[in-house]
Amino acid sequence: MGGMVYDLREVRRARYAVAAVFAVHGAVTGSFATRVPWIQDHADVSAGQLGIALAFPALGASVAMPLAGSITHRFGARNALRGLIALWTLALTLPALAPNLLTLCLALFVYGATAGMSDVAMNALGVEVETRLGRSIMSGLHGMWSAGALVGSAAGTLAAHLGSDARLHHAFAAATLTLLGVVACQWVLDLQPAEDEEPPPRFALPPKSALLIGAVGFCAVFAEGASLDWSAVYLRDQLGTSAGLAAACTTAFTLTMALARIAGDKVVDRYGSVRTVRFGGVLATLGGLLIVVSDLPAVAMAGFALLGLGIAVVVPLCFAAAGRSGPNPSLAIAGVATITYTSGLIAPSAIGGIAQATSLMVSFCLVTVLSSGLILFARVLRAGDRERPKVSRPDAAVPDPRP
Repeated sequence: MGGMVYDLREVRRARYAVAAVFAVHGAVTGSFATRVPWIQDHADVSAGQLGIALAFPALGASVAMPLAGSITHRFGARNALRGLIALWTLALTLPALAPNLLTLCLALFVYGATAGMSDVAMNALGVEVETRLGRSIMSGLHGMWSAGALVGSAAGTLAAHLGSDARLHHAFAAATLTLLGVVACQWVLDLQPAEDEEPPPRFALPPKSALLIGAVGFCAVFAEGASLDWSAVYLRDQLGTSAGLAAACTTAFTLTMALARIAGDKVVDRYGSVRTVRFGGVLATLGGLLIVVSDLPAVAMAGFALLGLGIAVVVPLCFAAAGRSGPNPSLAIAGVATITYTSGLIAPSAIGGIAQATSLMVSFCLVTVLSSGLILFARVLRAGDRERPKVSRPDAAVPDPRP
């Protein structure tokens, strides 16, 4: 992008605007997740068929995410994000309209493709704002995504409780979120490519640096997916707790992650990405050990809380490091996003497969081992700790720090 100069007030506005876009993106995910049972009944698919269909969002995202860089180059960052976030929010209406398995798979493929492209675009702009502000904001932005997902889930839970038609619920949610997303995009940074900047390829393999960074994200997202989908089952089946207490463990894990992400930027600013992730890896590994060795529900719940606390900021820092790891931030971010999406896709089934062959305790031994990988490989995030420009006056100009 060109070497433009922005004053601090404009960059701060852009930060809040991008945060709003993150919240809108999360709200779409939360709105969809709560109505999956209704969608399953409407499409008349079995549990096994639903499992197949739910693989298509990750497939669509993986195929489409590399396109985000080309779209941004052609239309500029602001227009690209505005269009992509609108496509994503409107795609929320598609799954509930599907009358059978084939149309549901197609709808979820489009749903995932628009999710992935808008995800890359908003993370790239988040990294740009972070660079210009001179302090960490990516953890907080992902915290806003989690907060949006919680709001979307709460609204969806209420709609399901009232027995509303998911087609009407999602149409209303899509209209509302589209409006909010498009309005918020008015204040994001309007970055344009330099005149001599070559357009990125539509499809290209991610750089090696992105693969290494993505491996760190893989470990964190695997632990997150395993905990979200299996923590309640673990407490109920492994430790014999009530269904209510088991569900409370999953809710607590989600809240722990959201709060840790919102508060995580201050920790990153003080200690840097590498030390933050290493310490998070220690917490996550300790949490995993508590889960697998304890026969007390309270101790296991504390283990899940530590696990959530330890992995909360890893993915935001992976995106931040990817955005600074080479000359094409969108391509690097797309590569990291593809790896993390894949991890989130395979984690629940991998945990279930291992549990079927052995036990859930053995499954979470694998989660603990992967969590310890954060300690060993955190150094690849050093790109996220490059020196950023510091601003001391409220009206100071914030130059683009890159040559």
